[in-house]
Amino acid sequence: MKTLALILVAALIWAAGLLAFAIRVEQSTPAAEPEVADGIVALTGAGSNERIAAGMRLLEAGKGDRMLVSGVNREASREDIRDVSRAVQLLYDCCVDLGFEAADTFGNAQETAGWVRARRYDSLIIVTADYHMPRAMLELGSALPGIELQAYPVATPSLDAQGWWRTAGGARLMVMEYSKYLAILGRELVLRLGPKDEAPPEPARQGG
Repeated sequence: MKTLALILVAALIWAAGLLAFAIRVEQSTPAAEPEVADGIVALTGAGSNERIAAGMRLLEAGKGDRMLVSGVNREASREDIRDVSRAVQLLYDCCVDLGFEAADTFGNAQETAGWVRARRYDSLIIVTADYHMPRAMLELGSALPGIELQAYPVATPSLDAQGWWRTAGGARLMVMEYSKYLAILGRELVLRLGPKDEAPPEPARQGG
């Protein structure tokens, strides 16, 4: 009986967390107008066209000096991405960088970290899908300690954030994303609670 009770309590906690996660996604769009940052990063994935176009609009509005599109398909050309972004050619040529190495959100974070170090940026606007934003901010925050991150979530056309449970596809997407979010959250908790590197002892001073 105790085991069953523990399972039920765990299930209730998980369900409550899923509901809170879904409400967070629902309330995240339309995104608030971000403050000016050093750079803008658009993460690719499902609904990439909307994400890239939104990042480009921010760049055109002067919200950042440059934009990185992270996780671009290696078969895509710069012209393909320009068409998707609906960008002005001159601004696109001067101020948009494409990253082809990232294959997942962890890779996005590592690719972005390299770009930030090369550019010596201190602040970023992160553009990705509404449902993906919580996990993306966890990964990027871990890879970019000390960098100011602003979230700019983009609504997902295929997901009704207010009625996600009404369709099998919406429910599957929300549950999968919440589960991935919990996995990253658990990883970060373990890392923070793990053994800390100790400073090496100071060498003994010589007398005299």
